[in-house]
Amino acid sequence: MHHWTLRALAFAAMATSITPAQAQTLRMGVGAQVTSVDPHYHNLAPNNAFAAMLFGRLLETDGAGNLGPSLALSWSPIESDLWEFKLRPGVTFHNGAPFTADDFAFTVERIPTVANSPGSFRTYTNAIKSVEVVDPLTLRIRTNGPYPLLPADLAQIPLLSRAIHTGATTDRFNSGELAIGTGPFRLVMARHGERAELARNDSFWGPRPHWAKVDYRIITSAPARATALLAGDVDFIDQVPTADVEKLRAAPNVKLSETASLRFMYIAFDHSRAERTPFVTTLDGKPIDKNPLADVRVRRALAHAIDRDAMVSRVMEGVAIPINQVVPPGTYGYTPELAAPKADLPAARRLLAEAGFPQGFAITLHGSNDRYPNDGKISQAIGQMWTRAGIRTAVEVAPFATFVQRASRQDFSAFLVSWGSATGDPTSALRSVLASYDPPRGLGSVNRGRYSNPEFDTGLIAAMQELDNPRREKMMQAITQLAIGQDAAIVPLHMQKNVWGMRPGLRHDGRVDEATRAQDVAPAQ
Repeated sequence: MHHWTLRALAFAAMATSITPAQAQTLRMGVGAQVTSVDPHYHNLAPNNAFAAMLFGRLLETDGAGNLGPSLALSWSPIESDLWEFKLRPGVTFHNGAPFTADDFAFTVERIPTVANSPGSFRTYTNAIKSVEVVDPLTLRIRTNGPYPLLPADLAQIPLLSRAIHTGATTDRFNSGELAIGTGPFRLVMARHGERAELARNDSFWGPRPHWAKVDYRIITSAPARATALLAGDVDFIDQVPTADVEKLRAAPNVKLSETASLRFMYIAFDHSRAERTPFVTTLDGKPIDKNPLADVRVRRALAHAIDRDAMVSRVMEGVAIPINQVVPPGTYGYTPELAAPKADLPAARRLLAEAGFPQGFAITLHGSNDRYPNDGKISQAIGQMWTRAGIRTAVEVAPFATFVQRASRQDFSAFLVSWGSATGDPTSALRSVLASYDPPRGLGSVNRGRYSNPEFDTGLIAAMQELDNPRREKMMQAITQLAIGQDAAIVPLHMQKNVWGMRPGLRHDGRVDEATRAQDVAPAQ
């Protein structure tokens, strides 16, 4: 774990005079830990949202997930495997250094070298075969064969400077020393797990942020976050507790911003061990020599035991959509054959008996308790459902920062995690969550259960290179059916809805990628 240190940074080129309206401070209360300021260390939603305030990208997605220009003004394929990007002139880093095409080349070079990354950004760079710096404002990127997803991938990569960041370690970002980007805000100071202070970047190339300062507070307790908003201690919060949505909607001193989400919750299993898995025993506590979770019938039984409708209505209080795949109904790549099923306890018990466990077994389900809305409650509900089906389930939850490190080491047998996409394309989840773990190829970056099916991998690579969108959609539906419908590699549960709360004098542009960013909050008109 990398720790942030309190460090004030001296900024050049600060405005010499600021009007009272410009001097406003936005006080934000966010519910998830930022585990690192290094924008390439951990491909994690709260890290990426924080990085988006400090660092720029070639392209950006809007609140609905649509691609648009950012540090690149235009882009086009000039061959089936060659793209040209024209960059925005006059962009500078926080310290005044110019942004050029060579800084993109450096960023691509750096990403594979980041040490101990628990979620690598190589997912977004491994299709790149070469980068040609044509001139300071022109890039040509050659891919490993046709690759229509390149623009969407580049919208996920924060860009650094060769001059500033050569040799930069993650610790030097976390200290604040090298947290220097082209984004709309500058880092003033940060304390790990507590808060950060940002100042407006008055040399930012884009729309001028409304806030001269941002007081960014990490409040992982959902009730404490809602209380802070109601008490006026903060101006804006994310992850409004589901239990408080209706109360806050009716409160005269609060208004809500709501939008659909592309984040889905799912149960992952230990596919890495054919023999004994650490948190599965017989009912009397004896080890089981062969991993029951390696048997697809057991995984299907665990899936049948889950009542998604009850989860959404009782635990999520309606602020979610039940699913059984990686994208919601009505979106590109949705597989109709994998609509969210009803719970089926008789089928679960029958499958357990067929797998040699007529009396069931004991298992521990692990998860976080401070990362997602109701994550601890979701794990408890799953445990109760599995126990009713004959799998006696203990539940152990921990702060996300601790939990994710252990999950990344394959310490668990079954665990609750999630994946959130910035765009509606299902390949984001398919290649990160379900592809065989293969860091050199940028695949399986968060496949912490180590599911592996060569047929899935082959189909995924083919789909990612297919230029015809309708044909590619059918290919992705087929591999989704293979991994989830046939192999029960994971058990998707529900798609979250995003809800933010704020004082009435503000307005907010909600995002499907759930990113909470100061630049999306403005005074109400």
